[in-house]
Amino acid sequence: WEYYQLDGKPFLEALYATLSESPEIKLVTVSEFIDQFPPTATIPAEQLHTGSWVDGNLTTWIGDPAKNRAWDLLTEARIVLANHPEATEENNPEAWEALYAAEGSDWFWWFGEGHSSNQDAIFDQLFREHLCALYQALNEPVPENVIKPVEIHEARGDHRPESFIHPIIDGVGDEQDWDKAGRIEIGGARGTMHNSIAVQRLWYGVDHLNFYLRLDFKSGIQPGKDCPPELNLLWFYPDRTMNNSPVPLAELPDEAPLNYHFHHHLGVNLLTKSIWFQEAGEHYQWHQRTSRAQLALNKCLELAVPWADLNVEPDYPLRLILVLSEGERYCSYLPENALIPIEVP
Repeated sequence: WEYYQLDGKPFLEALYATLSESPEIKLVTVSEFIDQFPPTATIPAEQLHTGSWVDGNLTTWIGDPAKNRAWDLLTEARIVLANHPEATEENNPEAWEALYAAEGSDWFWWFGEGHSSNQDAIFDQLFREHLCALYQALNEPVPENVIKPVEIHEARGDHRPESFIHPIIDGVGDEQDWDKAGRIEIGGARGTMHNSIAVQRLWYGVDHLNFYLRLDFKSGIQPGKDCPPELNLLWFYPDRTMNNSPVPLAELPDEAPLNYHFHHHLGVNLLTKSIWFQEAGEHYQWHQRTSRAQLALNKCLELAVPWADLNVEPDYPLRLILVLSEGERYCSYLPENALIPIEVP
C-alpha cells in the first residue's frame, strides 16, 4: 500500500463505494456469509499449520523477550478486566476500547528484534498508555511494570562495529559475515513499509586490508531500476591538510554534510555493476585513479575497498557519506544528517 496515494485510503474508499453501488454485487462480512451459508465440512485442527504471512511463522509478533513481555502485560490486563464482569462494553466502553487498542498486532511487530524505527520509544509508550487507560477505567491501580518501558530503546542508527569482519563479497549478505559489523537503519525511520528511500539498512566494517560496505534494499527493489542507478561513496578526512573537492554532482543541496569537500570518491553504476575511483586534486578538480575495490550485487550490494586505495594511516578517524544520483544529478543521500564514522585499523 505504500505505493498508493495516502497509503491506499482513497483507492480503497473508491473501490468499496463502487462495489456497494453495483446492483450485481452484495458486500457482506465473513460472519454474514457463514450465517447465510453454514459450513458443510470441517478441517481437522491437526492439519492446520500455525503461522502467518511473514515467513510462515509467528516470530514477527512473539518469541523475542521484549515481545513476550508486552504479551504478558496484555494478558494481565485482560485477566483484570475479566474479573470485572460488571464492566460491559455498554456501561464501560473506555475499558474495552483500551483493550482492543492494545490488542493490535502492530505493537508487537515493533517490539524487540526484527523491525525498528526512530519512533520505537513512542510506540512503547502508546501501547502502555492503552493498558493504563484500561486499569483507570476499572478504578484499578496501574501496575509498576506497565509504567516502565517494555524494552530499553537504544539508538539503533548508531550501532558501531564490534570487531573485525571478513565478508565474502558475493552479494548474498551472509549474516555470519556481518554480525559484528556496524549497522545503520535507513528506511526504518519512515514507517512500517519505509516508503522514502530504496535502501533499508546499511552495514559497514573493517579489517586490516579493507573497508567493507553492505546495502540492503527494500523488498521488491531492483537496484538501478527502481532507484537511482548511481551510488557515490565520498570520504571526508577531518583535521587533515590535503586537496579536497566538492561532490561532483549537479543540483546538490547547499547543506551539511553535502556541501563538505571530500578527498576520495568511489562511484558505482548499479546497472552495469562497474566502479570508478577519483581523488581530489588542486583547484577543486577530481582525477581518475585505479582502484582494486571489489563489488557484488545480488540480494544486496557488497563492497570491499582496500585501505591501500585510500592511503590513510592507522587509527585515523575517517568519515564517509553515500549519495545516490542519476545522470550525475543528485537524488538523495544517506545516512540522513550524518557521516559514517570509520576507525582505520
